[in-house]
Amino acid sequence: MIQTASNNSNLDSKYLKVIRRRRITVSLLPVLAILLTILVACGAGDSNTIEIDGSSTVFPITQAVAEEFRKEHPHVQIPIGISGTGGGFRRFTTGETAISNASREIKDAEREQAAEHGVEFIEMAVAFDGLSVLVSTRNDFVDCLTTDEINKIWDRGSTVDNWSEVRDGFPDQTVRLYGPDTSSGTFDYFTKAINGQAQVSRADYTASADDNVLVQGIAGDKNSLGYFGYAYYKENEDKLKIVGVDNGNGCTSPTAETINSGSYAPLSRPLYLYINVEALQRPDVVAFLNFYLDNATELAQEVGYVGLSEAEYDVGRELIASYQ
Repeated sequence: MIQTASNNSNLDSKYLKVIRRRRITVSLLPVLAILLTILVACGAGDSNTIEIDGSSTVFPITQAVAEEFRKEHPHVQIPIGISGTGGGFRRFTTGETAISNASREIKDAEREQAAEHGVEFIEMAVAFDGLSVLVSTRNDFVDCLTTDEINKIWDRGSTVDNWSEVRDGFPDQTVRLYGPDTSSGTFDYFTKAINGQAQVSRADYTASADDNVLVQGIAGDKNSLGYFGYAYYKENEDKLKIVGVDNGNGCTSPTAETINSGSYAPLSRPLYLYINVEALQRPDVVAFLNFYLDNATELAQEVGYVGLSEAEYDVGRELIASYQ
């Protein structure tokens, strides 16, 4: 009897535990349903996140567009990286990002990488930039350089390390160089335009993927020389002195007019977005891209770039619509 009572007591105890667990489980169901509803409404996971990476040059305009877009669509998250055009393409061509900012066209090797990973994409120009040559505001002797002089300084194998070697009459002062790193589309464009081939450059300079680091370096160094996108100059024109470029047709400085007309040669260039076609099945991505095209002219100007013609933006709109 004692053993039986003990067994029954144990059974009762186990039974009560089961009941309690069932009650807890049942009582949690409404809570879980509410949580699920909240997560869906807020865009759980990546369903309302538009991942963007790439060019630090294109970053200011894309960031400006994203900030304005989120005022109307606060539920959409738009993280924007600045790993450089090359770094952005490394992520984009493996399907990690929906959009890639680029200050140059995609390379054949990057196209092949995208094909290997089944990433189909479209290219869309969004603005013009004038790649700018810069010195410190304390520099009182450089106002213009010829493309030959710039090449003499920056070409692969160059040993120029003094301003007096650049041009007769320049002072006997050490020149220190600042520029984008090798993953940058700005680096590719500059080296091709000035040195005749992309990626051909001297390596002994202060390099950074962050244009703000270059701004600080050039501004703080009286004998500096560097280059990056026009928007970063406009943002910091009180700290930097722009250098005109003479390609044989006279000295020209980058302005909205000279960049748009192409007379600031050979350093005027288009800026691009590359979009994963699969992402065009998402309404939030399509809405963001159309918003980008609708506001690019105004916002490009605000951050120091030059907008395209409305006809060129219409080409982008039609391209996006063709995938709907």
